[in-house]
Amino acid sequence: MDGGFVAIMFFITFFGAIFGVSYFYFTTRNRERLALIEKNADPAIFKTEPVNILKKFSIKLGMLAIGVGVGILAGNLLYMTGMEEEISYSSMVFIFGGAGLMASYFVARKVKD
Repeated sequence: MDGGFVAIMFFITFFGAIFGVSYFYFTTRNRERLALIEKNADPAIFKTEPVNILKKFSIKLGMLAIGVGVGILAGNLLYMTGMEEEISYSSMVFIFGGAGLMASYFVARKVKD
């Protein structure tokens, strides 16, 4: 197979998957709403407050960046004590980056939407 055919098939598959997931999501949501309307449910449950995703995403991204920065510093300290460079930097970046993501989870829970 040449590269052009693979590229075309990739884009067809990619956009087909996006279409399939969105079609499934909207048809399922429509069926659920029609079933609730048939059972005389309160239509106020369809009205939800808009969630400010950008605020929570910026908290997560900021705390991840802080964690990675502290991880690089800690990796440098471990490297200066005699540990191998690849191990010291990569392990500390992943440990402190994960700690930053966990901290952002607890902070974002307390932030009002």
